[in-house]
Amino acid sequence: MKIGELARRTAVSERSLRYYEEQGLLVSTRTPSGHRTYPERAVDRVIRIQELFAAGLCSGKIAELLPCMRDEDGGPSEAATPWLVADLTRQRARIDEQIAELVRTREILDDVIVAATGDHPVETEQAAAARP
Repeated sequence: MKIGELARRTAVSERSLRYYEEQGLLVSTRTPSGHRTYPERAVDRVIRIQELFAAGLCSGKIAELLPCMRDEDGGPSEAATPWLVADLTRQRARIDEQIAELVRTREILDDVIVAATGDHPVETEQAAAARP
């Protein structure tokens, strides 16, 4: 498939797809006229790359990780190494710290909302959603 179709099927811009190639995350072949073409499995690969970026991993870390994952289901392949597992465990701990910080920030915002309105934020959200 051509780059435009891959972009459409994955909701990822063509520019991002070219970036993924530059970073060694995605591979294409070229037609005689120089257009990029991708195999069907590239759809799963791009989705997996997007998930890893969303998890906060950088392209370098993703490049290390992708050979250790199956694209079809994201499961581990035989290529996973103890070093990679230790590194990913550190990445997971970093994400856990970010989640904890976001929860603390939300609690502070909840307190401010209660102080300003007398309503708990969830009650305020539900009331807003009930309005026509």
